[in-house]
Amino acid sequence: MELQNKQHRKIIHVDMDAFYASVAALDNPELRGKAIAVGGGGDRGVVSAASYEARKFGVKSAMSNVLAKQKCPHIIFVNSDFARYKELSAQIRAIFFDYTDLVEPLSLDEAYLDVTQNKKGNPSANAIAREIRQRIFEEIGLRASAGISINKFIAKVASDINKPNGQKTVHPDEVITFLEELPINKFYGVGKVTAAKMYNLGIFVGNDLKQKSLEELVKLFGKSGAHYYNIVRGIHNSAVKPNRIRKSLAAERTFSENLSSEIFMIEKLDKIADELEKRMLKNNTKGKTITLKIKYSDFTQQTRSKTKPHFMQTKKEFFPVVKALLYQEKLVNSVRLLGLSFGNLNTEIKDPFWVQLQFEF
Repeated sequence: MELQNKQHRKIIHVDMDAFYASVAALDNPELRGKAIAVGGGGDRGVVSAASYEARKFGVKSAMSNVLAKQKCPHIIFVNSDFARYKELSAQIRAIFFDYTDLVEPLSLDEAYLDVTQNKKGNPSANAIAREIRQRIFEEIGLRASAGISINKFIAKVASDINKPNGQKTVHPDEVITFLEELPINKFYGVGKVTAAKMYNLGIFVGNDLKQKSLEELVKLFGKSGAHYYNIVRGIHNSAVKPNRIRKSLAAERTFSENLSSEIFMIEKLDKIADELEKRMLKNNTKGKTITLKIKYSDFTQQTRSKTKPHFMQTKKEFFPVVKALLYQEKLVNSVRLLGLSFGNLNTEIKDPFWVQLQFEF
């Protein structure tokens, strides 16, 4: 067992169950227990989240509303309410901070917590996760699931195992067996394309992956190969970062009618740029890389990026680059969505140094 006699962190990954749809049901009890899709009900819309009742019919995020209706004719569409999501997310995080200051939000509805040393003096990470989930339900009215293990990767994978409203602990002496038996498509970060490639290579579970050498995996998957080599051995040293650094800022818009003229697209991009500038200023953020996202009427997507040697923040600085990107090459179809995002931001900092401590798990 590779992990014996080593010191380990205690990491919890808390993931809210169908958060957006659950919030809709929380605020409107008539929706409880029903098939809900969040994102508006127009035929051109896309599902941003679905309740578990809708998921049973195959409805999932990023699916078109038309297809969602075909799969689940009785589905109920509700509008997004990000102000409400943020409000409840802040309440949930306040509960997290009662236990530890090492909280790393991944989004509004999930976060990592390092409870190796915690404010309650509780040696059981499993008990802490259970108490947190109970408090979220009693104080806010929402359900959450959790994964508990020695690192962020395993905790993230574990949180999905007993969803909804459950938790899974992978004890240090269970890590290797757990990873060896884990289906490769359940490895966090292994998407459909990578999973298909691994299947073709005879890699179906973690133990199959483990038979590949570091050199083979790097040759097959580039830099990700080293990551796969380590994680299947339970090695993932990324610490919980309480001040998680934003890596991008974006704004986008889906149109009620397809756009086929660049002149109309410039008008739309002008408004999107206003929103992006507002977000950049609000977050006191600057970036060097501006990306134009184009989604065509057939749902194919294209991105065009330009990196400047200096940081940009205001629309006056970056909009000429946006226009150049739009006219960079001919559009292949009419357009249903345009988006702008900033990357290569001025907010990146070096990771802090962390020391692992040994405690009863």
